[in-house]
Amino acid sequence: MLIIFIRAIIVFVTLIIIMRLMGKRQIGEMQPFEFIITLLIAELACVPMTDVSIPLIYGIVSIVAVFILHQLLTIFEQLSVGFKCVVDGKPAVVINKNGVDIKELKKNNMDVSDLIESLRGTGNFSLDSVYYAIYESNGKLSVLENENAESEEDLPLLLVSEGKINKKNYSLTELNENIFDNFLKENGIKKIGDIEVMTVSGSGKVYLQLKKQKYKITEIKLKEGVKW
Repeated sequence: MLIIFIRAIIVFVTLIIIMRLMGKRQIGEMQPFEFIITLLIAELACVPMTDVSIPLIYGIVSIVAVFILHQLLTIFEQLSVGFKCVVDGKPAVVINKNGVDIKELKKNNMDVSDLIESLRGTGNFSLDSVYYAIYESNGKLSVLENENAESEEDLPLLLVSEGKINKKNYSLTELNENIFDNFLKENGIKKIGDIEVMTVSGSGKVYLQLKKQKYKITEIKLKEGVKW
């Protein structure tokens, strides 16, 4: 027991030194390769701490080797922008002045509902409340807010995404087929598949984005007293 205790202290001190040498960003805003390295170091640290049959020096050397790899990658990133993009990836602009960029979302294995969830994390509950939304290479969403956007009193619901109706949200709005069909005709929409993004708020405000077109803000008539 005493041996394991002493080994744990040695590994712990080694980890503190290594993590401090990696810099503050290692803790706060990790890039993909840094996250992998952190997991690897954690795994390498656990084995010699608990298995006394493995020489402690093996674990320490492995941790130091991973640290050296981290430093080399950091140096190469500073020397080459292309290498940095390959290792870390690059920011993805998922909302621009034309609206939601579906292609960029798909490149990052995301959909509109994921984007809306991330926007709520920044305090923005409607898609038109920002001019730009950018997923940074570390996964954080940065936004340039639209100060001219109307404030929302109700949570906008995602009604249509990439030509598919969200049946659950559609039922919450209590829209009937006639009203919805008339809305499509008034906006020159021949079929649901032409809609990339459509959200509806409790006031009837609609964010509508058709394929290869800039989004627009319009309205749809909801039943009186409908709430969600």
